[in-house]
Amino acid sequence: MPKLKTHKGARSRFHVTGGGKLMRTKCGKSHFRRKKAPRTKRLYDEMIPVSSADKKRIGRLLPHA
Repeated sequence: MPKLKTHKGARSRFHVTGGGKLMRTKCGKSHFRRKKAPRTKRLYDEMIPVSSADKKRIGRLLPHA
């Protein structure tokens, strides 16, 4: 059996919590920042859980998570 390799792009984009949830950041955080209100920019800081439909697909990219 060959070694399972972690997808490096997925490793930097997704994080696993202590409870085993996959978390991701929201998109649109860095583009056209000057137009956005401070409140809107703060909303982009929080991480949100990955949808259940995508967990299996992302889980294949992160075999050791």
